[in-house]
Amino acid sequence: MTAPTAGIRWWPAALVAVASACALGWVWLTGDRDGQDRVILTVPIAFATLLLLAIWLVFLSRLPWSRRRWAIGVALLAVVLAVATTRIRGVTGDLVPVLEWRWATRVQSDLPPVPEPAPAPPSAPARASAPAPASEPASPLPPAPRVADVASATSPEYPQFLGTHRNGSVAGVRLADDWADRPPRLVWRRPIGAGWSGFAVANGLAVTQEQRGNREMVVAYSLVDGAPRWSHGDEAHYASTIAGEGPRATPTISRGRVYTLGSTGLLNCLDLETGRAIWRRDVGADNDAPLPEWGRSSSPLIVDDFVVISVGGPSGRSLVAYHRDTGEPGWRAGDDLASYSSPVLATLGGVRQIVVLNQSSIASHDPATGRVLWNHPWPRSAPSVAAPLVLSDTRVLLSVGYGMGSRLLEVSREGDAVSQRLVWESPRLKAKFANPVVHDGFVYGLDDGVLVCLDPANGERRWKSGRYGHGQTLLVGNRLIVQTEDGDIVLVDATPDAHRELGRFTVFDGKTWNPPALAGRFLLVRTDTEAACYELGTQP
Repeated sequence: MTAPTAGIRWWPAALVAVASACALGWVWLTGDRDGQDRVILTVPIAFATLLLLAIWLVFLSRLPWSRRRWAIGVALLAVVLAVATTRIRGVTGDLVPVLEWRWATRVQSDLPPVPEPAPAPPSAPARASAPAPASEPASPLPPAPRVADVASATSPEYPQFLGTHRNGSVAGVRLADDWADRPPRLVWRRPIGAGWSGFAVANGLAVTQEQRGNREMVVAYSLVDGAPRWSHGDEAHYASTIAGEGPRATPTISRGRVYTLGSTGLLNCLDLETGRAIWRRDVGADNDAPLPEWGRSSSPLIVDDFVVISVGGPSGRSLVAYHRDTGEPGWRAGDDLASYSSPVLATLGGVRQIVVLNQSSIASHDPATGRVLWNHPWPRSAPSVAAPLVLSDTRVLLSVGYGMGSRLLEVSREGDAVSQRLVWESPRLKAKFANPVVHDGFVYGLDDGVLVCLDPANGERRWKSGRYGHGQTLLVGNRLIVQTEDGDIVLVDATPDAHRELGRFTVFDGKTWNPPALAGRFLLVRTDTEAACYELGTQP
């Protein structure tokens, strides 16, 4: 008589499934973890689950060997097909891979050409790490049409990263609240090269950085119609799966010149009207500074006669200044490595100073000499991206994502000495990409993708609501413009009483990380593939 055949052993597979579900529930439903931490913890759980199920299938399932071979073959075929047909096109702010078909056409592959200035004569080239002579002839390109002549009585400006005062606040504009009756009007929309730079606006030109092939480009577009007016290109290219491709710092416009920092460290000074190169430096080579893991992201800061850059070089070359007119080195100071934050100019404790968030500290420098006035250590465990936010004439707020949180420092002066002290530390605002803003004594920012109102008196939250992802924020009067990570623009009332949306519209369908710019009533937004300009309704 034949012995009975043992049935399929399902209980090990069921045990693995239950254990995996419990582990995922613990990760996603308990604690106050950041989104990226949940994703990071999910990866090993998923890998362990698949490995244990494979062991069960081959050794413990008691399935006929023909079925085991068939199941293994199907699994391997699925992996091969996935690798052959899809590719990773970056990640979200929570580190979730963004997949696309391998045959998908990227906008950058068919970008329309942009005009470039005529090359300088052989006797006066624009050289790396050296100033180009001021006598270099201007480009024959016609000047850009000015918004003052076309759209309004005065030419609106947004001359640098985070606006005129580099604090994410736009003055002199009062937005209309009713976007249902007065919806934002699309002025223009166009494909654009890769990169995470924002726009700087002056004299009717909107200037940004983008990657086109192996060239980092500075491109100026007409504010009123989006037509390219001029471009400047350098042979440089940065790309990685997580950080993406292209330059990431926003240009700075001052006194008719454009200052840009590329992702590999090329600092350019260009003529605003024509794009003509005036001088160029390689800040990494000048200061023996290592390239940060995700590229150089410090937007140039103009202070008096200097253009100031966070470089992160050793031996007193952390923050550096170049003469704005010639590109010659000015001062160098500090010893910390560079982060992805940009320096700001502030007056704290009655002392004018440059404040910069580095990789493992926040430091203050004398604008005239670069001398370090004070330094506050911050544990080196996460990339620092958001710029320091000045709250008053004595207090400055720092916020870092990746589970770090915020710190409030109070700066004071005694004689010639300037010092700082920690007022409070709070995990209730963790700014990863978005720069927080302050209005009527309260701080508003994206805490791991959720909008919060923070009371800087004690670091406590007044409210937390609105899942906008890792986007960006701007303060316009008493209204917040929130740019969501998925490409929506949301108008929010800036009040500590409660979270209240006033309007919303969709601009892009996909990852939107680039900082927006508001020049007058013109809102400029972009991604790594597209740019758009909207006219917003305003009140007197």
